[in-house]
Amino acid sequence: MPRRTGAELHFVERGEGTPVLALHGWTPDHRLMLGCLEPVFAGRPGYRRLYPDLPGMGKSPAPETITGSDGMLAAVLDFVDDHLADEPFLLVGESYGGYLARGLARARREQVLGLALICPVGVALEHAERRVPARQVLRPDPELLASLDAWTAEQFASVSVVQTPTTLRRTREEVIAGLAVADTGALARIRRNWALGENPEDGEPFTRPALILAGRQDDSVGYLDQFALLPHYPRASYAVLDVAGHNLQIEQPELFGALVGEWLDRVAAG
Repeated sequence: MPRRTGAELHFVERGEGTPVLALHGWTPDHRLMLGCLEPVFAGRPGYRRLYPDLPGMGKSPAPETITGSDGMLAAVLDFVDDHLADEPFLLVGESYGGYLARGLARARREQVLGLALICPVGVALEHAERRVPARQVLRPDPELLASLDAWTAEQFASVSVVQTPTTLRRTREEVIAGLAVADTGALARIRRNWALGENPEDGEPFTRPALILAGRQDDSVGYLDQFALLPHYPRASYAVLDVAGHNLQIEQPELFGALVGEWLDRVAAG
């Protein structure tokens, strides 16, 4: 099949069985989704997990031909063609990756067995237009922040709702590590054309099992704009988790694992 872009996406693969494609958010890399989902699949054999770095992030270069989100989605479609062909797969997207995942589900409606969105960008793409709560830290730890270098402390403090050694470790390993290697020049170019040319929710509804998770204290994408997605996903469970921000899988890991596991059960039953 002819390729749409010249992008070659670096990826990490785990397990065998039904494919699961996981798309991370803006600026981090595949380590975000690896840390997010591998604990869920530790006790669930039979799944082949694919964790790509999106163009301009991690180890995936962003060719000059990728000038916006349409190019990002085209690169993901190339990845699907290269590594999955026409095999049915499950799709998981986090934040901006959730936006791309919705576009991919629209483009490959018959191939996507189920869709899970974690703190996804909702109906309002630009931050200034989103309905988000005020910044709030429910479980602060000033001594922990004081022990960090200034850059790490700033990154952790800007997103954390729960500040503990465990959430710090995971944020460092799964989120901040990706921020440090992102191609900021390429991302600035792509950011200028951030909206997909076709609204992911245009056309026929996605009628397979879906899951939409939002953090009650998420001041990045909020939790209200995601509720407006529900008419397009009639088989979606929608949950807003308290004591959780934009990295809810880190701050509410047990509840996150239970909800994703239930979604996997619904997909398998179908």
